[in-house]
Formats: sequence, structure tokens, C-alpha cells
Amino acid sequence: MFSENEQEMDQVIPTADNDRDISLVLGSGGARGLAHIGVIHWLEEHGFRIRAVSGCSMGALVGGIYAAGKLDEYERWVRGVDKVDIARMLDFSWQSSGIFKGRRIISMLRRMVGDINIEDLPIAFTAVATDITMQREVWLENGGLFDAIRASISIPLFFTPVELEGRLLVDGGVINPLPIAPAFKEQGCRIVAVNLSGNNPPLVVKREELSTVREKLHGLEKYLGKWQLSLPSFPERDNFKIEGFQVAIHAFETMQNCLSRQKMAAYPPDVTINISKHQCSFLEFHRAGELIEVGWREAGRALSTEG
Repeated sequence: MFSENEQEMDQVIPTADNDRDISLVLGSGGARGLAHIGVIHWLEEHGFRIRAVSGCSMGALVGGIYAAGKLDEYERWVRGVDKVDIARMLDFSWQSSGIFKGRRIISMLRRMVGDINIEDLPIAFTAVATDITMQREVWLENGGLFDAIRASISIPLFFTPVELEGRLLVDGGVINPLPIAPAFKEQGCRIVAVNLSGNNPPLVVKREELSTVREKLHGLEKYLGKWQLSLPSFPERDNFKIEGFQVAIHAFETMQNCLSRQKMAAYPPDVTINISKHQCSFLEFHRAGELIEVGWREAGRALSTEG
């Protein structure tokens, strides 16, 4: 299942002769990863052929579902998600290694997509995770698709780590939030990277939608407050604060922003589609429709002269 090729790569494979063949890189960034759906739709509808996908965290989730041919089903579902649905999908863990187990989410996705192995997908797919014992990234390129996705989305503190083949794995964004290096394996493809840590200003939400977004966010914050009160009693309970968790998420995103810039400098893609790091907060999955539109528009901004 594991590959550790990035550290040994000494050269860059030449870019494609056919500009329409794409090796797509989907970065990490929580709910902003829903913008990946819009990017994929734009590429397909403008005649680009996605031959391979490498993804980290939410990028691995969207990319894996796309590679399995079930992106439309996932999009229909996620467009209907509200704050209550989000709450129902988060199953509390009794372990100190993470707040949520993540089994409920993965079980729902398995039912939607089917239980499939990566090597049986019609296009090449790589999910990136982090081996926290060896302190290095691993490329998950075979075995169960949702085993790989679950490992790649294991945000420290939020989800419990995943043990695969004797390794303890967490979110790939700890080391590589924008996994460009695996894309160089696909000869003859241009590399298009979707960076969810862009410095560009966020696209403006329509005024009539803004009050609805604020109302949903306020409701989600209230629900999180209820979770805090219902947490079980264990030694760290009195010190646990939702605000503290938010600080941890901001720290994680700050680290990812820095790492993404470093990865793009080390492995420059042919095209970068930037989604503003300020577009939404990490957990605003109820804004799916808006974020998918952002991905569509930013893909057009980056590639419209070639579409």
C-alpha cells in the first residue's frame, strides 16, 4: 500500500505534449476542499481529460470519489448537508488521540460509492498521509480506497489516527498539504494543482445569501457549544474549550499555508488554481453550493484562455 518516493525524486518529468491531459493535484483545507468539485466540473466541461489525481485530506476524499466515478452522487448529497447533518456524522471517540472516530462518515461514503480498491480505479489515484512514528509522508496507491481516504483526512486532535499495515497515520497535511510530487509520475500530462491556501481575496458572496450563511454558522457554533457541555468526564475535561480547538485548527492551517508555498516552489505545477484561505472556515461544509461555485470560477480564471 505504501510508497515513499518523493524524497528520492531527483528530476522533473517533462510536461505534456497534449495540453488537454491533466494530472490533477487536490490540496488540503477542510471545507474549502468542496471547491475541488467545481474545479473538476470546469475542467471536464472545457475539454480537459483528467488522467490521474493525487490528493491530501479533503483533496483525497473528493479526488478518490471522482476517480471512482461517483462525484455527481457525492455532490448531490453534500449540497443538501446542513449543520444538523454535520453533527450527526461526527461520532465521539473515547480515546485521547482524537475527538471523533470518523467511522460514521466513512461508512456513509462506502455505501454511496461502494467498497473499491485503488488499483481497480479507472484512473491513477494517490492519497497522501503522514506516518507520525517515522515522521514522513506516505503515498497510498493500492488497497482499500476508503482506508486511504480515512488515513489522509485524520486531522490531529479532530479525528483519531488510523493504523494501516503497522503504521500509525494522520492527515497528510501535516507534511504535505499540496501533494504535487506524485503527479510527476504521469508522463505526458500537464500538472494542475488546486491550492486551498491561496493569498488571493475570497470571492464575494451574494448579499441575499450572506444572511443565510451567517445564520447557519451561528447555529453550528451553538451546536458545538452543546457538544462541549455533553463531553464525558476525563482528566482533560475541565480544560477543554471549543475556543482552544479553534486555535489548534488555525495553527494547523497556518502550518499548511507555509508548507503549500514550499511544495509549489520545490515542485512547480504547470497551472495553479488558488482558492483563498479566507474563503470559509475549516468546518463550514454547509456552504457546499457556494464553494463549488468558487472552484468553478477560480478554475475559469486560471485556465479560461486555454478552454
